[in-house]
Amino acid sequence: MARIKPFNGYTPTKESADKVASPPYDVMNADEARVYAADKPLSFIRVVKSELEFPKEANPSKEEIYKKGAENLQMLIETSNLVRSGGDCFYIYRQQMGEHIQTGIVAGASVDEYNQNIIKKHENTLTEKEIDRANHVDSLNANAGPVFLTYYNVKEIDALVSQISANTPDIDFTAEDGIKHTLWIVNSADQVQQIADLFAQKVPYMYVADGHHRSAAASHVQRRRMEKNSNHTGDEQYNFFLTVIFPDDQMYIMDYNRVLKEYNGHSVQEILDMVGKGFEITELNVANAEEAKPKARGNFAMYIDGKWYNIEAKPEVIPVNDPVNSLDVAILQKNVLTPIFDIENPKTDKRIGFVGGIRGLKELERRCNTDCKVAFGCFPTGIDQLMAIADANEVMPPKSTWFEPKLRSGMVVRAID
Repeated sequence: MARIKPFNGYTPTKESADKVASPPYDVMNADEARVYAADKPLSFIRVVKSELEFPKEANPSKEEIYKKGAENLQMLIETSNLVRSGGDCFYIYRQQMGEHIQTGIVAGASVDEYNQNIIKKHENTLTEKEIDRANHVDSLNANAGPVFLTYYNVKEIDALVSQISANTPDIDFTAEDGIKHTLWIVNSADQVQQIADLFAQKVPYMYVADGHHRSAAASHVQRRRMEKNSNHTGDEQYNFFLTVIFPDDQMYIMDYNRVLKEYNGHSVQEILDMVGKGFEITELNVANAEEAKPKARGNFAMYIDGKWYNIEAKPEVIPVNDPVNSLDVAILQKNVLTPIFDIENPKTDKRIGFVGGIRGLKELERRCNTDCKVAFGCFPTGIDQLMAIADANEVMPPKSTWFEPKLRSGMVVRAID
């Protein structure tokens, strides 16, 4: 069963929250981060992506980058723009993007349970990125970026979260992208115990939705610190990592779409003929790109030669009782991208790009009018599919899910000393 742990975290003040909390480190490159942070001296992006503090031509070492991040974190604490909660707490974190609302619990999740696959994964990780994130955590002596977890919803947890979030929040602001972020500090000993007990009794497994490298990094940090601690008990702060845990029925996964740079030597008609072997093709007459969005699993939007098509997978190309290969992105890969465009490995092939659903299908049109030739809009992967794959100890294909809204970094910081 899931063990979650309260902690004495740092949060921004009500007044500083909108200035401190930032997008996560992995949604922008260093140049974009420099532009974003130019007029934001308190932004937490300076902690989680501190390479932006160095001139582009400086080429700082990893150690210099980690050190700068730690200095920026200490600056926020010393200037009281991040303040300690005063005792072991859980936190309720709500995000609202348009009409979508999701409310999760900020907690320390067990590294042991991650190692034992009680916290389940659906994605492979790269050792180099794991080590980078582990070094970052070690340098900060804190978890700065939360891992996004989910679980099969429990009505008793929903009821308790609703009760707590009916109170006046400690933080409430709308970010520059229009997403509203609200936080409640749960410092009632009774409520803290209730939350921990409910997870221990009602939640057999949790699932990594987003943040696989940060999760893996926590395992590295635990192992390093265990080796240095002859009195290790298993209850030290480094045995847990920062998470925001949402029920599965509140998750919002957007489409993750594909753009291709070339026709692979085929004519447009040849491509349509080859696609037609596994798919029913219908030319669409749409006033704008968003009308072409697929409406159901097994349906794709294809943009080629200035026209939108709906392509629907024929039954014979949809595997049965196969949680991975029955995913829409896998069907597209096996029946279109590989046989027609010779794209065997989408992770390394330079002829394919990926566009998150937050950008809309209009972005696919734009790309096809600039640096690409053909685009495929996908129906979003379902959270049920993600959890089924994790339960089967399988791995999802690359770029299968795009979660929105993104968790803000700096809303809650968890020390691991």
